[in-house]
Amino acid sequence: MNGMQFQVKAPGKLMIAGEYAVIEPGCPAVVAAVDRYITIEVKESTENLFSLPQIGIPHAAWRVENGEVRFDHDDSKLRFIQNALAVFYRLLTEKSIPLRPLHITVTSELDDPATGQKYGLGSSAAILSAVLAALLHAHQGMPDTKEAIFKLAAVAHLKTQGNGSGADLAASVYGGMLKYAAFRPDWIFSRLEAGCTISELLAETWPHLAISKLELPPGLIFCTGWTGKAVATGPMVERIGKLREAATETYTAFLQESTAAVDKLAESFMQQDAAGVFESIRQNRHALQMLEAAAHTAIETAPLKQLADIAGRFGAGKSSGSGGGDCGIAFAAGEEKAAALKAAWEAAGITPLALHISKKGVSIME
Repeated sequence: MNGMQFQVKAPGKLMIAGEYAVIEPGCPAVVAAVDRYITIEVKESTENLFSLPQIGIPHAAWRVENGEVRFDHDDSKLRFIQNALAVFYRLLTEKSIPLRPLHITVTSELDDPATGQKYGLGSSAAILSAVLAALLHAHQGMPDTKEAIFKLAAVAHLKTQGNGSGADLAASVYGGMLKYAAFRPDWIFSRLEAGCTISELLAETWPHLAISKLELPPGLIFCTGWTGKAVATGPMVERIGKLREAATETYTAFLQESTAAVDKLAESFMQQDAAGVFESIRQNRHALQMLEAAAHTAIETAPLKQLADIAGRFGAGKSSGSGGGDCGIAFAAGEEKAAALKAAWEAAGITPLALHISKKGVSIME
């Protein structure tokens, strides 16, 4: 593999239904990979280098000292990558495989090309997926299945943030539209604290984790609108967390309605039932409205409400992800209604995005 050079692409994602509830064991969500990508160029090198020119990091060298991954300068934007490298290096060490120096260059098309504003397409998850796929591919004797990529990315993500469902990682790794139920972060941490190796963790069945593919019914068009406002997920998740602790009955009722909506949505996709899809999206929207009222936080902002109300004239729509800004999603019955929906969005100051569901997850091109 002298002179090795290859490229990795990983898609962004949009949540379709099941937001917030998906962090609870057994509560499902529907998430879709979209055709905007993180692209990674990998080249043989004499030292370990990362380049992220779009975020002002032309070159960042890294090394391993006493088992710890260290970059040559401190930048919070490198934390996800640093933890991915640490998890990967631990796996290399377990398998007695030497580290191969690589120069990895990361470019993104997940944000607005004119302003650089984020759409909320899961760039951190896509970068993690692509970086780990690249590292596994570059080292002979390492597992390079999508399950291995997903699980390594999930561990690295948890080490960085301490929580999260992993739904965005699943979309980037597996591609397509997925029904997804999350693993338990506390189980992962307890296994690691008990001395479980990364190799053992990859081989184990993770409790509650479930991933299955879904398909759009024929003639049903997936649409995305952008409000023009980016949002920080952390504070909103914190407010929902306080509700979870303080008002268990309200929170439980939300989980039940969200789960019923997602289960019906997945069944409607499988039965090619467009009317059922519309009904399920409306039901999940109602569950989120109930949640935001109880938590005193704006999941469905005025622009997102307008986006969803307009979508209801042509099919059904709702906020996507944590809400508070970013994107909303909709489904319309046929190209004509989809075009009318997008025109109505534009008239209301909402930007339709030319996004489609990406069938391919993370992929390697030699």
